[in-house]
Amino acid sequence: MSNRFDKSRLPSRHVSVGPERAPHRSYYYAMGIAEEDIAKPFVGVASAGNDSAPCNITLDAQAAVATRGVVEGGGMPRRFNTITVTDGIAMGHQGMKSSLVSREVIADSVELSVRGHCYDALIGFAGCDKSLPGMMMAMLRLNVPSIFVYGGSILPGRFHDKDVTVVDVFEIVGKYAAGACPLSEVHDLEKVACPSAGACGGQFTANTMACVAEAIGLSIPNSNMAPAPYSSREQIAHAAGVQIMELIERNLRPRDICTRDAFINAARVVAATGGSTNAALHLPAMAHEAGIAFDLFDVAEIFKTTPYIADLKPGGRYVAKDMYEAGGVYMLMKTLMEGGFLKGDCMTVSGRTLAENIDEVTWNPDQKVIYDVKTPLSPTGGVVGLRGSLAPDGAIVKVAGMHRLVFEGPARVFDCEEDCFAAVEARGINEGEVIVIRYEGPKGGPGMREMLSTTAALYGLGLGEKVALITDGRFSGGTRGFCIGHVGPEAADGGPIALVEDGDTIRIDADAGTIDLLVADDVLADRRARWTPRATDYGSGALWRYAKTVGPAYSGAVTHPGASAETHVYADI
Repeated sequence: MSNRFDKSRLPSRHVSVGPERAPHRSYYYAMGIAEEDIAKPFVGVASAGNDSAPCNITLDAQAAVATRGVVEGGGMPRRFNTITVTDGIAMGHQGMKSSLVSREVIADSVELSVRGHCYDALIGFAGCDKSLPGMMMAMLRLNVPSIFVYGGSILPGRFHDKDVTVVDVFEIVGKYAAGACPLSEVHDLEKVACPSAGACGGQFTANTMACVAEAIGLSIPNSNMAPAPYSSREQIAHAAGVQIMELIERNLRPRDICTRDAFINAARVVAATGGSTNAALHLPAMAHEAGIAFDLFDVAEIFKTTPYIADLKPGGRYVAKDMYEAGGVYMLMKTLMEGGFLKGDCMTVSGRTLAENIDEVTWNPDQKVIYDVKTPLSPTGGVVGLRGSLAPDGAIVKVAGMHRLVFEGPARVFDCEEDCFAAVEARGINEGEVIVIRYEGPKGGPGMREMLSTTAALYGLGLGEKVALITDGRFSGGTRGFCIGHVGPEAADGGPIALVEDGDTIRIDADAGTIDLLVADDVLADRRARWTPRATDYGSGALWRYAKTVGPAYSGAVTHPGASAETHVYADI
């Protein structure tokens, strides 16, 4: 073995060193591994690859390329897989209850595989929404040297001479329901909207968290915006395999990289790109794994002071491919750094600081996707935190591309998404109403469903900014319009959202960051006295277990005490 690596300090010594580990080594010999390779560091290469959706179908091939890089760098790669639940397919039915739960299962499964086999480092490949934070949560939890690799985005479809994404397909469902287009147009669009492998192309949750991975320092610089079909993805995967061995040699770990300042940088990039509101769920969950206090309100404060500078769908015009060609996440961070919005001394997996990486980037004034911070699309972020009598524990709304930031109207209450979607489809929603969908929170769903089918159908009906929608559930990164999610406390916990009745006046002010239920205290007290908790339909299985352990949305909807309760870190076993 190379003198670069001291195996006596690495976790893999427990399965490969000493006479007492002869039985363990016999398993490696059975797989055709040579004695000198067993003496090298073991690198887990985790892939969320599967056939469930285009986001995941290239991941296993990319992971295989990374294993070659590990070998070249002097390590022994160990491939394994984890699950995904793909939101585009789970959306709009009971399957969406599994989506957020899958984030925890992904993190847990990666943790268990690394712990069980005593791997010394981790490279994680992910493509679909929850698999990105799930993989990074596992890295922070284990704290072995780690690199995150995004599988890349899908190429945009073309329809009527315009770039389109899957969100256009969700929205045309509402258009068809309104009688504004023939069924043949729905069929024609669905066939061309998603033309390649890769995750959803707009600045939805997957691309938002891919930007986070670079901003927070866990990904190879300027690697994540390259679309999935591009050959450069192989070079990125190979580079990750080589670089992970450098991180083992330096003992550079995720918690050395993902400091509180790095989380602030990541939140800045979410706001600057008009990213998914789900980042306000995933960033606190990742911070929790590192023992860093960083909740929805911390995220919202950062959003308040960050300019919105990337003209990306769903609020803007461009997709991830365009951002890649404009210079990627580092081009965006170049102008943020020059404007004083980023902490440059944060370390990254490149072995250099964020500022050192950004210094290598030359600003491109000719590209049209990323604006200079001096001339932003808007002076504050594309995502806003809210708080008030309806949401004492906070809520969140994406305002990127919106024209109306204040809304007041009568409540129209639904106790599940299906009932609301049926009313939308039947054209039973009136302009000016504030739609409330409750009992869809982390516990109450259980699983905190996204509402893209409903919000997209509202847009298709032409009601996108003529109604507001409030839920203790979530919204897709593809959602646009006056849609407020993560309302807490959730209805299942008896939060104010559980007490709203049809006709109550609700006022939302995204400028002021407020969301209020304009009902007298004595009336609410009477309703609270009569309120009783609701049982869910899930009395067993993973969703039951999740509901029993999950915490509030404002702190990331996490299911365990996190690093603050650790007695030891896996990496130091």
